[in-house]
Amino acid sequence: MRHNSVVELKDLIVVPNIADRLKMPVKTDKVLGLHKDAWCEFHQAFGHPINSCLALGHQLDELVKSGFLNDYLAGSSGAEALTTSAEDQAHEMPIHREIHTISGGFSGGGCTASQRKRYVRSIMSMAEQVVDDSLDVDLTFTKVDLPDVVPHDNDPVVISVVIAGRKVHRVLVDQGSSADVMFWPTFNKLQLSPDQLRPYTGCLYGFARDQVEVHGYLELRTTFTDGSTSRTENIRYLVVNAHSAYNMLLGRPTLNRLGGVIHTPYEVEAAQS
Repeated sequence: MRHNSVVELKDLIVVPNIADRLKMPVKTDKVLGLHKDAWCEFHQAFGHPINSCLALGHQLDELVKSGFLNDYLAGSSGAEALTTSAEDQAHEMPIHREIHTISGGFSGGGCTASQRKRYVRSIMSMAEQVVDDSLDVDLTFTKVDLPDVVPHDNDPVVISVVIAGRKVHRVLVDQGSSADVMFWPTFNKLQLSPDQLRPYTGCLYGFARDQVEVHGYLELRTTFTDGSTSRTENIRYLVVNAHSAYNMLLGRPTLNRLGGVIHTPYEVEAAQS
C-alpha cells in the first residue's frame, strides 16, 4: 500500500463499508509473485504480502482521493507515499516458468561433475602461482570506435569472422552463453564434413532450459579482424540443430580467450592484442 494506515490492511479490507467498495480479485491457485511463502489476504494467494499488493494499493488510492479513508489514515493530511520496489511491481504476474541463459558446453571444465571439480581444483592451484600480465592492459573506447554507429543504440553486438577461408557474417557475441555455438545450416554452408565432428556427451540448454540437440563439436581456426589488425584462435564450437537468426554464437569461452570487452552502445568489442 502507498499510505500509512492506522489499522492493518488485512483488517481494513474486511470493514463492511470498505469491503463493499473494493473489487475483489478472482481467486487463483497460482503463485502471484516472487515470494512463494508470503500470503496476500486480498488475493487469497501466495506470492506477495498484502502490504506490497499493487491491485489493492491502486483501489485504496482512489478511496483516499475521494476522502473516504481519511479516518483510517495516519497523519492529518492523508498519507505518506511509500516507494514500491521493482520486485514488488511484478507480483501481479503469475510465474509459469523461468528463463535462463544458455548453459552447458565446455565452460567450467567439462560435462561431468568430476571434470568440473578437477577444473576448479586446477584453477585454484594455478591462481596461487600464476600472475596474468595481460590484466595490466587498459582497454578503452574512444570516438574513433564510433564511425557509422548510432550511440546508445540497443542493437546487439554482431560481428563477422573468417573460418575455413570463408567470411561468416551475423555472428552474435553473447556474454550470456557458456558455449561457442555453430548452427547446423552454417556448418553445411562452410562445406565441412560430418566426419570432423567429435562426439559430445554433455547437454546444452537454451534460454528456457530446454535441451538443444548437439551433433558434436570441432575446433576451427577463427580469425577476428577489424581491417587493420587481426588475431586467429582455435575455437571449439558445439554444432547444434536449432533455428536462429544468427550463423554462430560466440560466448564467454571465446571472450575470455581473447580478453575481450563488449561495449554495446558502441557496438564493438575490444580485445587484447
